[in-house]
Amino acid sequence: MAVKFCELEFERLKKLLLSYEWAHRTMLTKLSIIHDALKVERGAANPIGSIAGRIKAPESIAGKLHKLNFELTAESARKNLFDIAGIRIICSYARDIYYLAGLIREMPGINVTTEKDYVTNPKKSGYRSYHMIIEVGIYHSGNIETLPVEIQLRTEAMNFWATLEHQVKYKYKDEIPKHLSDELISCADQIAVLDNRMFVIQDIVSLINGDNEKSTDI
Repeated sequence: MAVKFCELEFERLKKLLLSYEWAHRTMLTKLSIIHDALKVERGAANPIGSIAGRIKAPESIAGKLHKLNFELTAESARKNLFDIAGIRIICSYARDIYYLAGLIREMPGINVTTEKDYVTNPKKSGYRSYHMIIEVGIYHSGNIETLPVEIQLRTEAMNFWATLEHQVKYKYKDEIPKHLSDELISCADQIAVLDNRMFVIQDIVSLINGDNEKSTDI
């Protein structure tokens, strides 16, 4: 049976989620500006493939609080959950992840509180991604409120793997059979190798194009 907030706490949570929505929009706007600037500067070599975001649903918030043994209240969600507002950036290549993380750190008006590098240090399951928790200040009703937004940076291949793992976890209620778990880990390792090889190919092509441009200028 799914856990739920009581009626009073559900109403409080709805008001709280409005603030998270504003923080979410603020961060998306900042990232969209970076995306547009990189389109102009880098053209086809833009390291950002896509940007997507979401606000966690009340049912998911209740489920996570319950799983972590926290109270089912709006205040408990605000204090203990840092991924209520989430943004996912899909990068062209694995090495682009660190370049973009650097740009995010330098953004004015935000504060990076936590970074977890699951790209260089993947989870035991094989999961790879780069996580950042960003504090964003929003102004409303005459006050400034600071709220966290989680940003995940990963390649398209990493994202496909994470989606597949989520489906398998849901199917087996987090108790994944060992043969499937081993297969997922093997696939994750192969994806990491493929991501690196694709970057090397792109690097070689860029060098060739650079040499061709120099030859044309002579």
